[in-house]
Amino acid sequence: MTKSQLLLFFCLFFIAGIFLRSFILIPQLLMLGFLILGIFLISVLWKHKKMVIVGFSLLFFLLGIWRFQTADFKAQDNDLKIYQEEKVVLMGIIDSEPTIGMSSMRITLKTEQMSVGDQQLFVFDRVLINASRYPEYHYGDKIKVKGFLKVPSEDINGFNYKNYLKKEGIYSVMDWPEIELIGQNFGNPLMKTLLSFKNKFEEASRTFISLPQEGLLEALIFGEESNINKDLKEKFNLTGTRHITAVSGMNITIIAALILSFTLSLGFWRRQAFYLTAFLLVFYILMIGAPASAVRAGIMAFFFLAGQYFGRLSSSGRAIVFAGALMLIQNPFLLSLDIGFQLSFLAIIGMVYLQPIFSNWLSKIPDFKVFPLKSTLTATLSAQVFTLPILIYNFGYIPLISPLVNILIVPFLAPFTILIFIFGLSAILLLPLAYILFWPTWLSLTYIIEIINSFSKVSFVSLSLNLSSVWLVVLYLILGLLTWRLNKKYSTPIFLR
Repeated sequence: MTKSQLLLFFCLFFIAGIFLRSFILIPQLLMLGFLILGIFLISVLWKHKKMVIVGFSLLFFLLGIWRFQTADFKAQDNDLKIYQEEKVVLMGIIDSEPTIGMSSMRITLKTEQMSVGDQQLFVFDRVLINASRYPEYHYGDKIKVKGFLKVPSEDINGFNYKNYLKKEGIYSVMDWPEIELIGQNFGNPLMKTLLSFKNKFEEASRTFISLPQEGLLEALIFGEESNINKDLKEKFNLTGTRHITAVSGMNITIIAALILSFTLSLGFWRRQAFYLTAFLLVFYILMIGAPASAVRAGIMAFFFLAGQYFGRLSSSGRAIVFAGALMLIQNPFLLSLDIGFQLSFLAIIGMVYLQPIFSNWLSKIPDFKVFPLKSTLTATLSAQVFTLPILIYNFGYIPLISPLVNILIVPFLAPFTILIFIFGLSAILLLPLAYILFWPTWLSLTYIIEIINSFSKVSFVSLSLNLSSVWLVVLYLILGLLTWRLNKKYSTPIFLR
């Protein structure tokens, strides 16, 4: 077994430990038993390589359990826990761009100091502040807030808001407090510059394009859905196209793969195409303000591209698992609480191991240089297959016409995104060019909306189905087995080959 195969094995056991502990409380005595067994296999049976591998696998499995438990303990015993339902004064810095609504604003405050009565404390935690729309506050502002701390609600219209905030490292909220601005420009200068560009981009585009096209534009470029109305969001869900409104690993990877294929078809050497695509990927993530979801998606897409660069899809698969393990070390809650992470990870794994199979089945479909139809189709289908069970589990229905709708939209995402980006830049820097690009940009956005509207009216657009967690695991075991058998049949790379 090679070193890369060993690393893959250990990463998988680490992820399995986090997964199991996410749903089941593991007794300390059982963990101690696993620890003793692992050390025994490594130290006593060290001459038997397979036993040593089993021993280390057990230790990495325990490491995953331990990592989740330490993060969960911190979440349950955070610095502000004992002050819930008390009136406090917090001072800190706004560490991300506030979310602006019609009449309200959500602020994430990274606290530095807290006052409770006459008691002064140094507290380093994150608190979500629900405040009035005006006056406006910005990233890097230092503010003082006075109000009551409380625990986030667990259920808001069927949505577990507490778990959503938990994965973001936020365990307390404060509603409608008194806010006083202390100072400005305390944030990271680079982040402030990026967010300033993003705000100018949105403001400039709004002068040309109105809703609902403008809402879709912001979703495609920045992953922000605040200006997409509830009815249209539901139509995206019904048609299985909600992923296009998020800066996800699936979208970024498909777009990056298409750019790589396009540059190769133009005659670029593989190395030149790889570096150009990687540069555009980093540039795009920075220009949209480098939100955590986009950074995670970008990391996965980069590892996928690296595998393409070296010409081995099996390398991409191992690299994606390694990247996922690294992200879970930093935040183990992503695996069970972040559907975006789940979809990104599964979509890319699907593209790695199912795309060669679909390419074989759809070999008669042409792959034009300017419009790589077969590459787009196979990438979309492979990602859709691997993400379907988790979508059913989370949303409770099967989007029956999802493949067809995605085929009509996804191939155009890369050129549409590039067009919208150039349009936004020209709206900031060169107005005459913006007037020229306005119509093709508006038509591109309208095309997507009309496709969604039309197919959402189909009577058999979706089928309701409630999927339990047990059946979810069973479906992925079956899917994994089928993928392994198909890869073996068509002699395409698999994890351990």
